[in-house]
Amino acid sequence: MSSAFSPWRMSVAPMMGWTDRHCRYFHRLLTRHTLLYTEMVTTGALIHGNVDQLLRFNEEEHPVALQLGGSDPADLARAARIGQERGYDEINLNCGCPSERVLKGSFGACLMGDPRLVADGVKAMRDVVDVPVTVKHRIGIDREESYAFVRDFVGTVAEAGCEVFIVHARNAWLKGLSPKENREIPPLRYELVHRLKQEFPHLTIAINGGITQDEQIAAHLERVDGVMVGREAYHNPWIMSRWDALFFGDDRQAALTPEAVELAMLDYMERAHAEDGAPWYSIASHMLGLRHGLRGARKWRQVWSDHRLKSLPAREVWAMARAHVSDEPESEAVTG
Repeated sequence: MSSAFSPWRMSVAPMMGWTDRHCRYFHRLLTRHTLLYTEMVTTGALIHGNVDQLLRFNEEEHPVALQLGGSDPADLARAARIGQERGYDEINLNCGCPSERVLKGSFGACLMGDPRLVADGVKAMRDVVDVPVTVKHRIGIDREESYAFVRDFVGTVAEAGCEVFIVHARNAWLKGLSPKENREIPPLRYELVHRLKQEFPHLTIAINGGITQDEQIAAHLERVDGVMVGREAYHNPWIMSRWDALFFGDDRQAALTPEAVELAMLDYMERAHAEDGAPWYSIASHMLGLRHGLRGARKWRQVWSDHRLKSLPAREVWAMARAHVSDEPESEAVTG
């Protein structure tokens, strides 16, 4: 990654059920510099489960960060050490997930109510790893909407040595809303995140939540150090092909085409299947948005997601999908 820019200048959000190693490999084909995050992995799963299965990733994914879910400082330290040993470039603590499952497990957004515990966890992790330890959090929980709440949270955790905060600019409502509703209903208040950067100029502050356009990203980068994009990057991944040039000054991806990415993913499907039997359809599901805005995209998606074709080799399915793609040059059909 270019030393001229913060490693957190652009990133793709950790998303449960989505940002697995196959998804991250696909995203890396589109952008060389954007920081990628794993799905959240709980400390309990990591300490007691199959580490190889949970933490395996492709070397091509770097820079890649491991997001942990947990609250016990000793468990967090142990999990962070495992993450560093496995080669991750960053350990991130989830203080933003609002689901009831994480509330019962005492991790996620509910941790914002106990900033001292978060600080203890951060310190425990920093004591045992050399890679950055970062925190992703909301601007508030439930109906607590004062700036002082998130300011004091950041201040307390920063005292433990955390230097990077990725802030989802919505409150997390721990009761009454589903996780999906928590991504849409609490209002976005970007100004609070901008204010954090003003008050803590020595910290790296990245913003997250509802950001879908390059123009929005550029505007936020005038106010904060980084932008994290989630659902838009997953559903409309081609937008990432522009980020290296726009936000890192690297135009090596300028000649990239959706067809080239699709062919690279086809090779990857075959490689992954040879290595550990990964079915092509579990990989293809992550790239269904690749041709968003291109003619023939609907039929193309239907072929790649047709369960009746699962028994066929990936290359045969690819040939069937390609039959529906327009011969019109992509540059004329892509929409932003």
